[in-house]
Amino acid sequence: MDKRWNYEVGDIVKLKKPHPCGSQEWEILRVGADFRLKCTGCGHQVMAERKMVEKNTRSLQKPEEK
Repeated sequence: MDKRWNYEVGDIVKLKKPHPCGSQEWEILRVGADFRLKCTGCGHQVMAERKMVEKNTRSLQKPEEK
């Protein structure tokens, strides 16, 4: 059961554990060996290893095309 997500800047990723503010959704600001994620609830930004994000991803939303 190895899911491969295609992560891109602007995507919203839902992770396994919630942030202390209660939100489980994070906006991707940077993609590479590390990701920069911004909490959609409180706006807090963190750097996270790609391996951790891939392991804990529950769903991935692409931004709507305009």
